[in-house]
Amino acid sequence: MRIARVTGLVVATMKHESLVGSKLLIVQETDVTGKSVGGPMVAVDAVDAGEGDLVLVTQGSGARQTDISLDRPVDNIIMAIVDTLQADGDVTFRKGR
Repeated sequence: MRIARVTGLVVATMKHESLVGSKLLIVQETDVTGKSVGGPMVAVDAVDAGEGDLVLVTQGSGARQTDISLDRPVDNIIMAIVDTLQADGDVTFRKGR
């Protein structure tokens, strides 16, 4: 899994029929301090995340292992919303701060 921040929403009225009803969000991968790394990507939201949330994203074949993504053309899925992130003994993120 990768740490990422939700930065936006994707609206696509024309999409593969298996994705109808799926919420698509733009996420930006971050390091443990919250600094952006890499480029933005689109992920299917499995946990009702929102803009600004720090989330965990699963990619590749692992992203197709949930009830909402099974047998669908999904490369990235948001699997969790982070409440607290601790690295090297220090809390680097706490939701609501």
